[in-house]
Amino acid sequence: MARPRAIVLTGYGINCDRETEFAFSLAGADARRVHVNDLIAGSDSLGAYQILAFPGGFSFGDDIASGKVLASKIRTRLGDEVRRFVDDGKLVMGICNGFQVIAKYGLVPRLDPALVEQGVTVTFNDSGRYEDRWVHLAADQGRCVFTRGIERIELPVAHGEGKVVADEATISRIEEAGCAVLRYVDAVGAPARGRFPENPNGSTNDIAGLCDTTGRVFGLMPHPERFLHSTNHPLWTRRRDVLRRRGESLPDGGDGRAIFENAVTFFR
Repeated sequence: MARPRAIVLTGYGINCDRETEFAFSLAGADARRVHVNDLIAGSDSLGAYQILAFPGGFSFGDDIASGKVLASKIRTRLGDEVRRFVDDGKLVMGICNGFQVIAKYGLVPRLDPALVEQGVTVTFNDSGRYEDRWVHLAADQGRCVFTRGIERIELPVAHGEGKVVADEATISRIEEAGCAVLRYVDAVGAPARGRFPENPNGSTNDIAGLCDTTGRVFGLMPHPERFLHSTNHPLWTRRRDVLRRRGESLPDGGDGRAIFENAVTFFR
């Protein structure tokens, strides 16, 4: 079977596109970086792909609010194409700034499939500063394509605006629909309950990632593309030494790889 094609958007301050392209390629996809203007101009088409990725970075310099300008540009210039892409059963992923984009666009959590409108926002961290650290995460495997088979993982975060917020009614609907598919936990897997630094931004209900009601659109604040190999982890040498004493070897893959592999496997 042909490898699924993944389009990774680039342009206007996006700076994690090469890592995201590599991650999908490593997972077995035919991945390609495409400038958003090429889609708008029609020199490339979303219809030629099965996976759409919005990478991390600082699109439009985070003017107004992180992800807001790019979300508006996509909505006004590519809205019909993006909605058709989702409704055709394809996959969308937003990482960090990409999560901010698809949240402000309205692709997640999209609790009413008939509507594409913003229901949540991703805003300034409670700490009031940029947080660059590793976090522990627990995944809900029930709905989301990207988190299947994943229970707990560790990934890095790097953001100044990562706090997921919404009104109480919307949060209740998100929880009831099973769309809060990734949460911050502590090192032993217990809920962070808003504690810093386990929850690095104060996100409501420790939400680190959301999906839509189909499970095919997924956004998360942590960076899975930054932990594809075991040696990407800052403690990899200590882990290697512990495993050596047990007569075991350090595995090659990092925790983030499974998320991209799940996307590719979905089309196989």
